[in-house]
Amino acid sequence: MLYSMTGFGRAEQTIGEKTFLIEIKSLNGKQFDIRLQFPPLLRPLEFDIRSALSENLERGSVECIVTMKTNGSAKPVVINTELLKAYYESVIKVAKELNADTDQILASILRLPEVVANTTDSLNEEESIEFKKLLSAAIKDVDAHRKDEGAALETELLERVSNIENLQNQVSELEPNRRIRIKENLQKLLEDKVGKENYDTNRLEQELIYYIEKIDITEERVRLMNHCDYFRSILQENVKSKGKKLSFILQEFGREINTTGSKANDADIQKCVVLMKDELEKAKEQVLNVL
Repeated sequence: MLYSMTGFGRAEQTIGEKTFLIEIKSLNGKQFDIRLQFPPLLRPLEFDIRSALSENLERGSVECIVTMKTNGSAKPVVINTELLKAYYESVIKVAKELNADTDQILASILRLPEVVANTTDSLNEEESIEFKKLLSAAIKDVDAHRKDEGAALETELLERVSNIENLQNQVSELEPNRRIRIKENLQKLLEDKVGKENYDTNRLEQELIYYIEKIDITEERVRLMNHCDYFRSILQENVKSKGKKLSFILQEFGREINTTGSKANDADIQKCVVLMKDELEKAKEQVLNVL
């Protein structure tokens, strides 16, 4: 079973006099990277939020946005008078130099950061527990989406691997004729250049055996088929994060396919190699999305 790094989840709940909405979006990424936005009263829970996201989502570029709506009566606010005075003196000074209107200066200053703040409002222990449960629900929603996306990725990857195996089987069928053509081409070349009666046929047979052994692709074919089997076995492993391991195996696919192409010396086999490379590149693109 595969999990994708792409997913979306949301959860909403009223806790006490506040309604929280948690939205989590996850995209593919090499490591775990998080962008977190939340109301100030949740700052004491920031470490817990980050830990929960990291432990459960593991990899990817994650964006978590928590919005809050306060229900019931309005809460008193605190004005930072020292900061307000500092802003006011600086702004008045500049306004006088510019002969600017000062009628609305106070209203503008009250909108500056940290001048007006809510009272030391925070979640109590019971509310914190409820919020963590809500976060867990949002993460599970992301996980469910990732699982659905992963099922589609697994089907796609299995198809690519199967196509590579079929092309490798075609190479196996072409291999005997390749040997015959190589031998015939070398014999014809010698006959054209030096004449049939002017070379030692026994020596030619020895050289042909040596040459054909050098360009033999049996080992590459066997290793590639073993890689295909290993790839499938990893898909069946009961772990969530498999993307990096699958990517490494596909690199091994590439080595065997490239070596087969360099040794092929046959147009039909080269065509199969090109098609295998195409399937491999498509598989690599899909694996980038695997958790």
